[in-house]
Amino acid sequence: MSSRKGQKNAARVVRQQIAREKRRTRTIITSIAAVVVLVIAGLIGWAVYSSQKSTTYTAPTGANHTGTGILIGQGKVTVDLYEDYLCPVCKQFQETSGPTINQLITDGKVQVVFHPVAFLNRFSTTEYSTRASAASGCAAQGGKFKEFTDQLFAKQPPENSAGLSDDELIDIGAGVGLNRDDFGSCVKDGTYKSWTAHVTDEASKAGVTGTPTIKVNGQDLQDRSPDGIKAAVEAAGK
Repeated sequence: MSSRKGQKNAARVVRQQIAREKRRTRTIITSIAAVVVLVIAGLIGWAVYSSQKSTTYTAPTGANHTGTGILIGQGKVTVDLYEDYLCPVCKQFQETSGPTINQLITDGKVQVVFHPVAFLNRFSTTEYSTRASAASGCAAQGGKFKEFTDQLFAKQPPENSAGLSDDELIDIGAGVGLNRDDFGSCVKDGTYKSWTAHVTDEASKAGVTGTPTIKVNGQDLQDRSPDGIKAAVEAAGK
C-alpha cells in the first residue's frame, strides 16, 4: 500500500514538473515573441522617422526643384555655392569674389544655386547657422534672398558667440525691403528650419564637408579667386 502511494506521489511530482516546464517554455516563447515585435516596431518607426526627417520640409519661393538651394540667374553654366552664414572664410569669399558672381549672373552666363548650410552650429550658443539659414528662406519667400544674404555676411557675428538675435535678423530683413511683420513671423516661427536641415543633409550627401565650397557644372573649384571663377565658367560654357 505504501509503495503504491509512493508511486502516485512520484507520478504527481513528475506531472507537476512537466507542467512547470511547459509553463516556463510558454513564458519564454511569449517573451521572445514580444521582443521580436518590439524590435520590428522599432525598426519600422525609425524608418518612418528617418524618411520624414529627410523628405518633410517646406521650401521657399525661388528654391530649385530638389529644394537644396535658392536658384538665381538663367545662364547655361550652373554654379553651386555652399556657404554657412557663420563661416569667416565665406565672408572673405563674398568680399573678394561675390561681385564677380553677381556680374556673371547679370551677364546671363551662369545660374547660381545658393546652398545656405548649417554646418557651424557647434560654434554658436544659439544654433545661429540654422537660424540664419532659415531666415534666408524667409527672405527668399519675400523675394530678397540675395540682398539679405549680402547683409548677413556684412554683419557676420564672431564664432563662439550667440550670433545675431532673431530681432536683429528681422531688422536686417526690414532694412533690405522685406515686410517686417511677415518676415518677422516667418523668422520667429522657424518656418524654414526644416528646409535648412534638408539643405544641410543633402549637401553632406553630395560630399560637401566644408564652406565655402564652389562647384561649376558639378566639378569642385579649387581656385575661388575672381579670375579662377571666370576661367572655370568660360571653360564650362564652351
